[in-house]
Amino acid sequence: MKHEDSLPPTGITEAAAESSSAAESSSYGAQKRRDFLRQGATLMTGAALMGMVSPGIRSAAWAAGSDAPEKKEVRIGFIPLTDCSSVVMAAVNKFDEKYGIKIIASKEASWAAVRDKLVNGELDAAHVLYGLVYGVHLGIGGPKKDMAVLMNLNNNGQAITLSNQLKDKGAIDGPSLAKLIAKKEREYTFAQTFPTGTHAMWLYYWLAAQGIDPFKDVKNIVVPPPQMVANMRVGNMDGYCVGEPWNNRAIIDKIGFTVATTQDIWTDHPEKVLGTTADWVAKNPNTARAMTAAVLDAGRWIDASLANRRLTAETVAQKAYINTDMDVILERMLGRYSNGLGKTWDDKNHMKFFNDGAVNFPYLSDGMWFLTQHKRWGLLKSDPDYLAVAKQINRIDIYRQAAAAAKAALPKSDMRSSKLIDGVVWDGKDPKKYAASFKIHA
Repeated sequence: MKHEDSLPPTGITEAAAESSSAAESSSYGAQKRRDFLRQGATLMTGAALMGMVSPGIRSAAWAAGSDAPEKKEVRIGFIPLTDCSSVVMAAVNKFDEKYGIKIIASKEASWAAVRDKLVNGELDAAHVLYGLVYGVHLGIGGPKKDMAVLMNLNNNGQAITLSNQLKDKGAIDGPSLAKLIAKKEREYTFAQTFPTGTHAMWLYYWLAAQGIDPFKDVKNIVVPPPQMVANMRVGNMDGYCVGEPWNNRAIIDKIGFTVATTQDIWTDHPEKVLGTTADWVAKNPNTARAMTAAVLDAGRWIDASLANRRLTAETVAQKAYINTDMDVILERMLGRYSNGLGKTWDDKNHMKFFNDGAVNFPYLSDGMWFLTQHKRWGLLKSDPDYLAVAKQINRIDIYRQAAAAAKAALPKSDMRSSKLIDGVVWDGKDPKKYAASFKIHA
């Protein structure tokens, strides 16, 4: 808001005003002078008061004037995965209109395509892997480009699938898989979706927790999420880590089983983010805020009821989005899990899109964790300034404004603490020590 444009000159005083208008002797002139001074004082007081108000409180007035979105139409890329749901529903349910924008959800073929289109400006933003954004920022896993994370889109809801051929050999959990691989009967191949991405890090972390070196003991390949099931069907890999619904799809198609969920690895872990480039945010800060607020509203709506989750599953199952059977998506979206080996359970830590705002805050420690794993596995040759990089990428300032506009709760700290599957606690306090602490590493 630009109150300053209509303010009187700085330092104006009543004496100066009286002196400059001494020639005016009529009562009308005197009244005009008094009105002028009164208005100036009011404007200056208003400006001072607004300066004391947090950006969040001012958000109610952002819809008009100079704080309106710079772009009215935003193209957000997504990969066919259940966790694209809040981006899709922000457009379908028109949460975007509330903030003066129109979201165009753009279906993409692979994470590499998402990366390239973000970097070259074909996409304004994307539903994207957390670690991909950090990798591009540091020049690993693609061209170097300053990047931005606006919000976390979801927690939990990914999994590691093993083939039924491994089950036939007795590998049905971590210890039995490690025992089979140690026999070295043949080379075993595991797939993830992008070298610096979340699925790669969950897969490597889980394998290492079982005593399996993900680079020395097995072969790694990259496969786009929607192609995982088809590749396992023809025997191109023995296991993979991917988002839903492609783990549940493998069970229904009777080609694989779930050996671990990612919430088993790290409960309420960060997953996909709403990512873009730093340049785009610099040029479109109001649009970034509006887009983030719209997706926050969509996440809140999805999490509000089982009926809303069902409607979401029906929507994203369509050909334009995930293009699979609705029931394949819905089961795990509702937390109803079966592992393909006869075990069924209700998972309270299933995929979350809002959870009273706890899901969406871009914690600095979350971003730093991916950097520690990039260092652990040799993707980074030296330790970066972990905290400084996270502060560059995670736009907490934009998020706070969007959360205020969407009336979403904010945490007390920019960092959080979690215990992972191996009992190791991550809190972001000493990332260099943490990165160097693992027995299995590159």
